[in-house]
Amino acid sequence: MMSLKGCNSVDQLKSLSQWQSVSGPKAMARRGIPIVSCCSSSLTFPQLRTSDLGVLEWTNGSVGAVSNRPINGSASLVEQLQLGSLAEDGRSYKEKFIVRCYEVGINKTATIDAIANLLQETACNQVQSIGFSTDGMGTTNTMRKLDLIWVTSRMHIEVYKYPAWGDIIEIETWFEGGIVGTRRDFVMKDANGTLIGRATSKWVAMNKHTRRLSKVTAEVLEEIQDFSPLTPRLAFPEEDTSSLKKIPKLKEPAQYSRLGLKARRADLDMNQHVNNVTYIGWLLESMPQEIIDTHELQKVTLDYRRECQHDDVVDSLTSMELIEDAEAIAELNGTNGSAIEWKNKDDCRQFLHFLRLPGGGLEINRGRTEWRRKSSR
Repeated sequence: MMSLKGCNSVDQLKSLSQWQSVSGPKAMARRGIPIVSCCSSSLTFPQLRTSDLGVLEWTNGSVGAVSNRPINGSASLVEQLQLGSLAEDGRSYKEKFIVRCYEVGINKTATIDAIANLLQETACNQVQSIGFSTDGMGTTNTMRKLDLIWVTSRMHIEVYKYPAWGDIIEIETWFEGGIVGTRRDFVMKDANGTLIGRATSKWVAMNKHTRRLSKVTAEVLEEIQDFSPLTPRLAFPEEDTSSLKKIPKLKEPAQYSRLGLKARRADLDMNQHVNNVTYIGWLLESMPQEIIDTHELQKVTLDYRRECQHDDVVDSLTSMELIEDAEAIAELNGTNGSAIEWKNKDDCRQFLHFLRLPGGGLEINRGRTEWRRKSSR
C-alpha cells in the first residue's frame, strides 16, 4: 500500500488500496535533524486503524484529528500518508503524484504550469524533510539568521511525454551549492519508470528586507553540501544542451503581444513575490493561437531578471526564432535515463519571449520555448 500525500482524505483513501507501502524518510542521525512531516498533524481525516499486517482500514467512528503517534508499533499515520522519501544517503528525494483533473488543460494532459508546480512541490518537500525551513523555500539556519531567502534566477524544463489525468508520475530532485547560488535538478518518470521529462534550475540568495542579492557564505555552503550528491550529478549531462543556451533579448516590435497582465494576490508565494511558475503562464499568453492548436510545448527556458509583486502590470511579447540545424536528434543517453527528441522544420517551432513593465519599462523576464507538432492520440 502506497502512502499518499495531500489534503484530500477521500482521494488518499481511494488510492491507498492500489499501492504498496513506501517507507518514510529516515532521520538524519548524523546531524541530529528529525524528519519534518510534509502534512500537518492538525489535518482532519476519517478515523483509521492499522491492522496487524500494517494495512490501513476504515473503522466505525467519528472524524477526528490525525495523531502523529505510532500505532501498534508501526509508522505514524502522517508518515504512512507521505508519498515522498529521501534516498538512503539523504542526498536526493523522490515523490509520486497523481495527475488531478484541475491540472489538465485543453490537450487533456497535464499543463506545463502543473508540472512546474509539482517540481516546486517536490523541491520544497525535500528541504522540509531534511530539516530546512519552508520559509524562503528551504532556507538553512544560517540563512535565517542573515535574513536570506532563495529566489529563482533560471529555470529550464523539457517534457518528452505529458501525463494524462489519473496518471502516476515520479519526480526525483537533488541540489548542489555554490558561492553564487545553488543548482537544483529534476527527473520525471511515468509509472513504468520511463523518463518523460527533465529540468534544471538556478537559485540565488536574496535579503528578504532589502530585496538585494547576496553571495552564499561559507557557513551556508557547508550546510547545503551536507545534503548534496557526493559526486556531481546533472539532469542534463550532455555537452550540447539547450538548458545552457543563452537567451537573446527579443527585438521589437514583437510579432505577438498580450498587454496589461496583472499580478494577483493568488500569484504571490511565501516570499511575498510572484511565484516563478506564474511567469510561465504570462509568457504563454502571447503565443499565437495557431501554434497552441497544432503544437505542444516541448521545452521552456526562463531567465528571471526582476521580481514582481501584487498589482504589478506586465506586458508579454513573443516572436518566432529560426531553428538552426533543424534535424532529427538521436537518442539521448544520460546518467538519468534517455529520451528521443525530434526536430525538423515542419514539426518544430521555436519562440523568444520577453516580459516587461508597460510602456517599454524594465525587463522582468526573458524566455525561449520550443514546440513540437501534436501527435494523434
